[in-house]
Amino acid sequence: MRDKKPLGLQLFECVRGSPISFRSCQALVLVLTFLSYASYHATRKTTSIVKSVLDPKTNLGLLHWPSHLYLQNLKGTENNMTLSSGWAPFNAKDGTALLGEIDLAFLGVYAIGMFFAGHLGDRVDLRILLTIGMIGTGLFTAAFGAGYWFDIHNFYYFLGMQMMAGLFQSSGWPSVVAVVGNWFGKSKRGLIMGIWNAHTSVGNISGSLIAAAMLKYGWCWSFAVPGIMIALVGLTVFLLLPVGPDVIGIQEDLHLKDSEKADMDTPLLERRSEGKDKAVGFIEAWRIPGVAPFALCLFFCKLVAYTFLYWLPFYISHTAIGGQYLSDSSAGVLSTLFDVGGVVGGILAGHISDHLDARALTAASFTFCTIPALFFYRIYGSISLAWNIALMFVTGMLVNGPYALITTAVSADLGTHSSLNGNSRALATVTAIIDGTGSIGAAVGPLLTGYISSRSWSAVFTMLMASALVAGLLLTRLVVAEVAAKMEARRTPDHAHAAASDLPVSSMGEP
Repeated sequence: MRDKKPLGLQLFECVRGSPISFRSCQALVLVLTFLSYASYHATRKTTSIVKSVLDPKTNLGLLHWPSHLYLQNLKGTENNMTLSSGWAPFNAKDGTALLGEIDLAFLGVYAIGMFFAGHLGDRVDLRILLTIGMIGTGLFTAAFGAGYWFDIHNFYYFLGMQMMAGLFQSSGWPSVVAVVGNWFGKSKRGLIMGIWNAHTSVGNISGSLIAAAMLKYGWCWSFAVPGIMIALVGLTVFLLLPVGPDVIGIQEDLHLKDSEKADMDTPLLERRSEGKDKAVGFIEAWRIPGVAPFALCLFFCKLVAYTFLYWLPFYISHTAIGGQYLSDSSAGVLSTLFDVGGVVGGILAGHISDHLDARALTAASFTFCTIPALFFYRIYGSISLAWNIALMFVTGMLVNGPYALITTAVSADLGTHSSLNGNSRALATVTAIIDGTGSIGAAVGPLLTGYISSRSWSAVFTMLMASALVAGLLLTRLVVAEVAAKMEARRTPDHAHAAASDLPVSSMGEP
């Protein structure tokens, strides 16, 4: 494996004159994977910021709920909004629907590619796979913006660029989760991965701020700058990222206590001699108890989360807040508060699930609480800027909490299921199945929003609330099993830890 050691680390060790330590490698892995996926999300966020520039005159339509509760009179709208001529073909009557189809193209290819990327990730060098994905993403993200420079108005050009960007992006999540899984053990998994998963929100925030700042120079730069950034991070990954301790030649850190080594050196998928080098098949991974319900739950969780990711800045710029309409760039900056709430929600969900030792109960509780949060944000979010900020933060916290928990700690739990027989090459496949299924929902939500929002934003929020309800209901059986196990554990204290720790996965194997 020495020949796979990153060139940058070889140079660093040569200059330093000694090998890099185990803890230094762990820190390096956390930083690089964090930056990698943050840069992926920064490139995804640009489309939502530019939407209202490409299609500035979208008809909001009539609303189903009493308009005096949340929207001022639409008279004088054009006096309050800074409108431009837009960009053909998105400034036509069906511009909103076309933007929804662009989102579908990206997320549809992303979802399909995720299944193949996870299968591939367990069989090839993850560093190379991640590097190719990041550079390809940067290239086609910038190519979308190049349509401005070359005065391109063909819808299929933009559609093709988004599809290619989605294909390259699909390699990101299975790769970073598998790499982190190779370096970190099980201790406080929910909290650690909840903090690490903040890269999603950090990427959304930075992407929003960069794209909004670049709008004054032309919407092309909102795509070009994030595209260049992710390509540069990709080159850094190629030079520095160690995909596992064996690649570096590190077996253990002699300075760690024995108890720490036993946990930290155990990857998210426990390694055993049997079946160690055989990668888990796609169908076999689907059959792991618990994968299907959590994957379907994530379908609806990501439907809600990605609708906000792609449409929240557009919604804000087209909704009167305190009687005034915000500019496109201001709406983009304001929308970052949703992601700030998402950071808090991911960490909170991870910590609570660790404390309760109940992943399904935590995820279901967050999704059910999302329903009233969405309702109140729709009705009262336009009263004033302060109300909008507060309700947006709470909504982001509740929406992203279960999303972050399922894609990280839950995926890792499922990857360690006893049916794998200690197989060490399944984490990327299991992660890809769960997140790939969720990404199909991420494609459906923005697409439906593109059509529904032209008639009624209230109908969009109704769709989101129904999705949150279904997501929670899908975990009902797991929640019941977790609660029953907790009650049983109180009656038999000696088996408390064993019963709880098996839960959200093993309970689905019951007839």
